[in-house]
Amino acid sequence: MESQRQKKIAGLLQQDLAEILQRLATDGGLKGVILSVSKVHVAPDLSNARVYVSIFPPKEAAPLMKGIQADKVVIRHELAQRTKHQLRRVPELLFFLDDSLDYIENIEKSLKDGEDPIENPDLLDRRKKS
Repeated sequence: MESQRQKKIAGLLQQDLAEILQRLATDGGLKGVILSVSKVHVAPDLSNARVYVSIFPPKEAAPLMKGIQADKVVIRHELAQRTKHQLRRVPELLFFLDDSLDYIENIEKSLKDGEDPIENPDLLDRRKKS
């Protein structure tokens, strides 16, 4: 359970990181790429933050995530400049690709293709994990 302080800091980080990452992508020459920060989870001791990044189109995700990992220090420094009046220390940033939109899209696609397990219960046997 997140404390009110964690939620407040997560919201602040999410907004600033979204702006920083989008600017880095456009400065890096990537046109037509939509980059957003879908979620931020801050540790109870505020030492690190798990940042979930959503990238569209998905084919650009792998190279972009490598670039974000490489620029972690620059991103954290810029974040420190933006939040210097609100935070004493900027948490260590851990970036993860948020693929929940792809997951939702696959579910919708399966339902449209007639793979509805409610209408066709035989599909459930096929989908069971071994």
